[in-house]
Amino acid sequence: MKISKKSISTTMTVSALALVMGAGASHAQQVFTQDVIVQGSLCTGGDCTTSESFGFDTFRLKENNLRIHFDDTSASASFPANDWRLVANDSGNGGIDYFAIEDSTAGRIPFRVEAGARANALYMESDGDVGIGTSEPVVDLHVVDGNSPALRLDQDGSDGFNPQVYDIAANETNFFIRDVTNSSRLFFRAKPGAPQNSMFIAEDGSIGFGTENPDAGLKMVMGSGIGAGEAGIHMIDEQNSGAMQMLRMENDGAVQLFMNNTTRTDAQWMLSAGRGLRFIPSETASAYMMELSNTGDLEIKGALTQSSDRNAKTDIVPVDANDILAKVRALPVSAWTYKHEVDEGVRHIGPMAQDFYAAFGTGRDETGISSLDGTGVALAAIQALSAENAALKARLDALEAETLSE
Repeated sequence: MKISKKSISTTMTVSALALVMGAGASHAQQVFTQDVIVQGSLCTGGDCTTSESFGFDTFRLKENNLRIHFDDTSASASFPANDWRLVANDSGNGGIDYFAIEDSTAGRIPFRVEAGARANALYMESDGDVGIGTSEPVVDLHVVDGNSPALRLDQDGSDGFNPQVYDIAANETNFFIRDVTNSSRLFFRAKPGAPQNSMFIAEDGSIGFGTENPDAGLKMVMGSGIGAGEAGIHMIDEQNSGAMQMLRMENDGAVQLFMNNTTRTDAQWMLSAGRGLRFIPSETASAYMMELSNTGDLEIKGALTQSSDRNAKTDIVPVDANDILAKVRALPVSAWTYKHEVDEGVRHIGPMAQDFYAAFGTGRDETGISSLDGTGVALAAIQALSAENAALKARLDALEAETLSE
């Protein structure tokens, strides 16, 4: 039966209202065109009894399949008319115990609370803070659980996009984001006690590690946790066994890498990749000390020292200086130009690497000549020439002495 609220009030006893509501099947339905006021508790349903003990209950529904239906009969298109229902428990055998709000017009349940839900499963404070598992939320959404409280983001594929599930969670070990769909990989983790501003993204997109003032695209300020021998940045490729670009820097001008020992004024170095790779003891690109061009030319503004430490060598045997000199005499020496220097008109003098390798068998292969090998061949030839010169001088001295004695 539907009870309408109008401006007229009528006081009825509980017993009279029970009669009006048709507590007995033999009673016909009754319609009131006035307000009905019950100054006491009310029980409705087939299982209500005359000895009902209400306690603090003001209104009680008592039978199986309990429902309260809000049937909006608005007929005008300009008024909302959706129907709603309060539902207690499934109606079928073996169903679920729950309390729910049903969108009766759409035929679905947008809100449901299962029986046995923990205390304060969902709690809203007067200031709007929402607690999950707590009656004292201290922020807008406060989640409390005994083990790894988490938030799941589940794209279920219902809109045509591939399903994907992520968890955002935290526990005593770390705060993490878990890719549930792909083997529950933890691709982002932060340990408890991580330093302030361990990772900071500024409004212009600059990223700071250990600083909230990144004055570069990427700035790292290492804390005291980095020990001797440990790297501020350590990149390891565990997925590939072949060559891999581990660091790539690109710019529409020269790409520069600056290194500065702040305890010394003479310990600044910059690598600049422009026309070639320059090693510069300052931030002035033109003041380079060494340049390696993209054609392989190496220019240094200082001495070149190659390792020749006896302790770094093995299989040491003496050479025959006279044999070396003979090979030097037979070695073709030409004037020539590297192909990449044709436009510059640069000329060089020296042997071909193939001829040098065939004569002396030194170096990595027959396409290059180590400057150390060239120096060694020259020294051995000089020694042989020196010995020849000494022998000739001795013969000359003997002839001069013989001439003087006559």
